[in-house]
Amino acid sequence: MTIKIGDFQATPGKNIELSQWPTHVKHFYDSKKDYKEALEDGINELSKQQKVLYAANSHAVLIVFQAMDAAGKDGAIRHVMSGVNPQGCQVFSFKHPSANELEHDFLWRTTKCLPERGRIGIFNRSYYEEVLIARVHPEIFKAERIPCDAIKTGNVWQERFDSIVDLEKHLHRNGTRIIKFFLHMSKEEQRKRFLDRIDEEDKNWKFSQGDIEERKYWDEYMRVYESCINHTTTEDAPWYIVPADNKKNARLIISKIILSSLERLKMTYPQVSKTQEDELKKCRKLLEEESSQKPSS
Repeated sequence: MTIKIGDFQATPGKNIELSQWPTHVKHFYDSKKDYKEALEDGINELSKQQKVLYAANSHAVLIVFQAMDAAGKDGAIRHVMSGVNPQGCQVFSFKHPSANELEHDFLWRTTKCLPERGRIGIFNRSYYEEVLIARVHPEIFKAERIPCDAIKTGNVWQERFDSIVDLEKHLHRNGTRIIKFFLHMSKEEQRKRFLDRIDEEDKNWKFSQGDIEERKYWDEYMRVYESCINHTTTEDAPWYIVPADNKKNARLIISKIILSSLERLKMTYPQVSKTQEDELKKCRKLLEEESSQKPSS
């Protein structure tokens, strides 16, 4: 089956209701072998694009992952990006802000981690936490010590959406392409994955009572995710709502979207000038002469 990325892209100005978006779609693979081959093809193509991105040095790529716990962010990053040269890619995970981070504006801690030209940056959670978890848990927002006047206006969340959109517009104008994923998982699927984490030795270290406590806020999280996507999806930095109940399917969709986004940049390796070409010929001649002058053993 062909993956049509438009099926998963939120449209600016069109109201998104997450309850109307699927958490599971028909498989894009016929067997385990078919999945591995399809993912491997995507990994190889992404590796090629990353090499050109680095050589062209004209764009940066920022990939944002947001989701509920156990939706598969870590696995998607690990599998989809496995062929990318680590020197050209950095992954940052953002949890509760530190004391130092709370002394700055809400965009500071992520802005300093943005990728430079020629690189891919991945945010496992991001500045969007500041309009998600901070909205669900007022105590986190309170710790940021926002000026009272800003809170009294009642527009603080809209103002944060505006700041995020302005930042992403600025980044786009300056060559950074932003790809934003919301891994859309059902509450029932999260329940099953939590049980797996409890039962499996290599996963239970990830689980804590806090995960169960956060699960109680499921409906509220869906509401704030919905609001976030509706306010911050734009033509230049759209959200992709990826059905995440099937991890393999989600990885193939994510791989396709990232690859398509890179291909749209139409990057090429830098052209060698006539002067550089002449220099290369001289270097080749010197190296060949060096080889011919080697004493025979």
